Amino acid sequence: MRPDRKIFAHAKKLLALSLQDGVVSAERVEAVLTALRNQPPRNAKAILRAYAKLIKRAIAGQTAAVESAVPLDESALKAISQHFSQQYGRPIVAQSSENPALIAGLRVRIGDDLYDASITGRLARLAAGVR
Repeated sequence: MRPDRKIFAHAKKLLALSLQDGVVSAERVEAVLTALRNQPPRNAKAILRAYAKLIKRAIAGQTAAVESAVPLDESALKAISQHFSQQYGRPIVAQSSENPALIAGLRVRIGDDLYDASITGRLARLAAGVR
């Protein structure tokens, strides 16, 4: 195996140790980092960089970044969380932010997935000739 593959494989193992019921656990991440501090592996910096990228990706995959033109109430965020948790088969936490440029509707990003139900997105798709 090439060194970069070994580093990535090591980081993936660390990520697996950091998950609890499929969700990143702060306590487990802290335990992994403590173990790495006590016994640093070869290429520790490269492994930590790869591990950090994997942790960021895992956290993004369990977070729904919800953009809306107006503030959303807690019941709407809870409904969005429940919907996407059921769809993805894992816990999803919704976090809201305002974006007046959307005009109306919502834009939801979960990891690499983007759900755009905004007027601005619809107009952009119409302008591009995409339905």
